[in-house]
Amino acid sequence: MGLLFVLLSILGAVLLLRILLWKGPIGPVSERLPMGVVDMHCHTAGIGAGGSEARISEALRGSWRFRVYLRIFGTSEKNLMAGGDRSLMEDIDRAISDSEHVRSAVILAMDAPHKDDGSLDLEAIEVWVPNRFVGEVVKDFPNLLFAASVHPLRGDALEELEWSKANGAVLVKWLPNIQNIDPSDERLVPYYEKLVELDLPLLTHTGHEDSFSRTDNCLGDPKLLELPLRLGVRVIAAHVASAGKNEGQCNVERLLEMMPRFPNLVADISTLTQFNRKRFLPRVLADERLRGRLLYGTDYPLTNTPMVSPWLYPLRLTFGKMLRISRVKNPWDRDVKLKTALGVPVEVFEESGRYLLGSWN
Repeated sequence: MGLLFVLLSILGAVLLLRILLWKGPIGPVSERLPMGVVDMHCHTAGIGAGGSEARISEALRGSWRFRVYLRIFGTSEKNLMAGGDRSLMEDIDRAISDSEHVRSAVILAMDAPHKDDGSLDLEAIEVWVPNRFVGEVVKDFPNLLFAASVHPLRGDALEELEWSKANGAVLVKWLPNIQNIDPSDERLVPYYEKLVELDLPLLTHTGHEDSFSRTDNCLGDPKLLELPLRLGVRVIAAHVASAGKNEGQCNVERLLEMMPRFPNLVADISTLTQFNRKRFLPRVLADERLRGRLLYGTDYPLTNTPMVSPWLYPLRLTFGKMLRISRVKNPWDRDVKLKTALGVPVEVFEESGRYLLGSWN
């Protein structure tokens, strides 16, 4: 009886605290769930299986992160060796086919770091998912779209951008923190001019990055993007810069200060329901500077981890709502339902399709 009394007392205290601290959804919850959504931020990976030439650094491959990444992708080294690295994209295509709300996923290539002379910097590679590998494989899958990744210092960068556009690329992806790219480097002007000519948006990581064995987080400073923005490049700031500081200022605020000056700057909400970034979601949704300038993305496969869970929102969602969302098996439908329940406007889900494809449904 004593133990039962203690447990009931703890439960009662928790329920009382929840009642006292209850906040409810971040914004108005739409009765209409979004349909035909484009997820514009979806990762794949590889170990070189099946001739992909993909690569993961020895440091990363030897760390606990590598095992976790394989698990959340729903695969193993054995499966990759049997089906090739393309099997990850096959799995994504199958899941999108089964999704009620999402019709397409943009698959991000990830180019290797390059040296100043344009050569590959093999020792600096953390993750390399070759541009041509992704560009060719997605052609086999009707629910996948190609996001190119072309390092701006490679000798054939402009030609590779042209190839990417001709082969269906809807954007170009950078992760400067691990690719050793300084977006403010004046040597990149011809590259930016080519992006404008080809009408290819640049999706670039902003803020700090801690998923790899080594990073240079100064390169994730949103302020470094002023050069391409001044040249007219359409820039998508990944994650709304929701991690870290530069020059003592929060990266989110550094990005928000830029929004009124650059109408060609937008942001995506990928990872903003993740436990270490979720505090930024209310701020982002409420800021008028971002009205109509947020795109929907998941940062898949992170949606397959406890880091992104409805159970992280006991002060925003009812127990019944958390339970119902947690029971949704499809990771894309679960993500859409979670973000919708939290008050992410339907327009944010729809904006990715408009922005990248020029149309909706």
